[in-house]
Amino acid sequence: MAITQGAHHLGLTVPNIDTTRDFFVNVLEFKQVGIVPAYPACFLSDGTTLLTLWQATDPESATAFDRKANIGLHHFAFKVDGVETLNAIYKKLKNTEGVEIEFAPELLGGGPTQHMMFYIPGGIRMELTATAS
Repeated sequence: MAITQGAHHLGLTVPNIDTTRDFFVNVLEFKQVGIVPAYPACFLSDGTTLLTLWQATDPESATAFDRKANIGLHHFAFKVDGVETLNAIYKKLKNTEGVEIEFAPELLGGGPTQHMMFYIPGGIRMELTATAS
C-alpha cells in the first residue's frame, strides 16, 4: 500500500482565469468553492477533486507547454460515470469555444474502457476516461 491516498487537488496556471473557470463550471459542471481575487486564484470541485486555477501574470509572454519537449504536466485526467456520459460530454465539447479536441472517445488499449483527449480553453491537455458499464 502506498503512503499517499489519491489526489487532493490539482493546480493549473492559466492565461485567463475567468474563461477557464467558466469552462469547468458551465461545461463540466464543477462548483466554485472559493476565490482569492488578490492572488488571483479560483478553487473548483467536482465533489471529489479540488482544482485550483491561478492567473498567469503575463499570458502574452508565457511559453506554451509542449508535451513532447518539456518536462512537466503531460495531461491530467478525470473519470466520468460511463461511456454514455463520455459521449455526451464529447458532443458538448465539440461546440465549446476554446476547446480543441485531440481525439473523440475511443477504446483505451484493448478496451472496454474508453477515453478522449482534448485541450481546455488556454491550451492545457485534459483526458476523460469511462469504464464500460
